[in-house]
Amino acid sequence: MPTHPRIIDLTGDHPALLDQAAVLLHESFRGRTEEWQDLDCARREVQDSVAAERISRVAVDLNDNVLGWVGGIPAYRGRVWELHPLVVAASHRRRGIGRALVHDLERMVADRGGTTLWLGSDDENGETSLSGIDLYADVPGAIRQFRKLRGEHPCEFYLRLGFRITGVMPDANGPGKPDIFFAKRVERAWGP
Repeated sequence: MPTHPRIIDLTGDHPALLDQAAVLLHESFRGRTEEWQDLDCARREVQDSVAAERISRVAVDLNDNVLGWVGGIPAYRGRVWELHPLVVAASHRRRGIGRALVHDLERMVADRGGTTLWLGSDDENGETSLSGIDLYADVPGAIRQFRKLRGEHPCEFYLRLGFRITGVMPDANGPGKPDIFFAKRVERAWGP
């Protein structure tokens, strides 16, 4: 019977975990985006994520192999947090690891007094209806008619987790290549 991975803090005093997270980031985004196309850039991203004010968590197996990584960056005096990044090893996707990492981050954000979790998800490869068009012509209409067209864009994953599209940055990655903004309220923001 498989054991669910543990989710632990990623800290600067675990160089093997830091390196595994960097390799995972680089391998997962290689050829899909302009970011993290070399391992040094991915290592800098991981190192930045362990700053005291940020949240950095990894899902590890029984042998402390990194299966996934999620980060959180505070803004608006800690009321709003950016989910940045989220990555799961290709061999372990669709097993609940990404969902578990996002829920763990939501809990940690709520514990720190956060009310909103947001993220940007680029469409540089024509995978959604928001790419390849002039969004300035009707941004609200384009968002209302949003749909995934093809490929591996994670939009459906985030929508299933309760995120909503709250905006876009047209042409963020070049003409017709937007950044799509998703956000959701964390559980304790309006509850007891």
